Amino acid sequence: MVAGKTENLLRDLAPQVLGAVVRRFGNFDLAEDATQEALLAAVVQWPRDGPPENPRGWLVAVASRRLTDLLRSDQARRRREDTVAGWELAEHGAPEPGRFAAGETDDTLVLLFMCCHPSLSAISQIALTLRAVGGLSTAEIARALLASEETVTRRITRAKQSIKDSGVPFALPSADVLASRLRAVLRVLYLIFNEGYASTMGATLVRVDLAEEAIRLARTLHAAMPGDSEVTGLLALMLLVHARHVARAASDGSLVPMADQDRSLWDRRRIDEGIALITGALPRGPTGPYQLQAAIAAVHDEADSAERTDWPQIAALYGVLLRLDDSPVVALNHAVAVSMVAGPRAGLLLLQRLEGDARINADRRFHAVRAHLLEMAGDSAAALEAYQAASQAATNLQQQRYLNRQIARLSDPDSPAAS
Repeated sequence: MVAGKTENLLRDLAPQVLGAVVRRFGNFDLAEDATQEALLAAVVQWPRDGPPENPRGWLVAVASRRLTDLLRSDQARRRREDTVAGWELAEHGAPEPGRFAAGETDDTLVLLFMCCHPSLSAISQIALTLRAVGGLSTAEIARALLASEETVTRRITRAKQSIKDSGVPFALPSADVLASRLRAVLRVLYLIFNEGYASTMGATLVRVDLAEEAIRLARTLHAAMPGDSEVTGLLALMLLVHARHVARAASDGSLVPMADQDRSLWDRRRIDEGIALITGALPRGPTGPYQLQAAIAAVHDEADSAERTDWPQIAALYGVLLRLDDSPVVALNHAVAVSMVAGPRAGLLLLQRLEGDARINADRRFHAVRAHLLEMAGDSAAALEAYQAASQAATNLQQQRYLNRQIARLSDPDSPAAS
């Protein structure tokens, strides 16, 4: 097995192993340390000696032995050792094939629910999910969240302590809270994907690694819960949106609006998969916000040109979504869709309702949409002011560059910066 294949396999197995060890020993912090040591041992041994017959079982065995050592050296050894001895695995060789096959997906799923525990803040949920389930290092998470390694370490440490203090058992949530806990998991995966798709800060427009990690985690969740329509809808949404990422940035990294994108660069394989998923999920119902967003993305992706986009259908879908999710971002997108059907004045009328909404009225997206609609309506002076406000509010360099080009174009159409 070559090094690259070993790394990919270990990345897939890491959350399964961590989940299995936490389930058996109940100590998240020590289990993570032991799992990391098992992964390091595999990186050294497998390329040299070849992978074991049961890679997951081998890793669980090594991590469990290491955790037993850690627990034995703990001050509470006398209270724990008798219990730990009953969990200890064989000292030599890989466990028999299939020993740990049962529940491996469940362990990953339980781990995902633990990382998204409601006692944690959203940013802590994201950091812990990327670490424990995604297998990212602290440095990788720091780059993804545009934070220092020290900050990320503190966040993850506090998050693990909060889970420990909460006394939550290593098990799937009970039926009476599963729906609400699942919403939290979906939200975390959605936030991770969004930060990858359109980075809020920094010099890069798209964080492909982060978006694809969110897709990988969504696939894991979908494999465990294939009958849940919203889980399917979220995976479909990610695939349909990420399919366009190559066309979203120009050669210099700057933003390319969807209307100007080269659609031959869109990933048809991902589009076909996403459309198949959402087509299968919608009839199962009840229809939720992720399914509706996926349906909107599918309409965009099915159009072979911007001019042939079915805007009436998109406007109708946003209208339904707005009834389910009274979000200012949804309202903003609904205004854009309405303007494409009924003209810019109709869209601007809808935007007036958002001018007093503190959740969106200082956001780059609000000012950029308003600028675009004002320009469509022929009010260049007001559009220029709105683009300037959008640029001032932008925190991503590439988004800022795009907005500044619009400002230059309206300020001086003959300027080279306007081209």
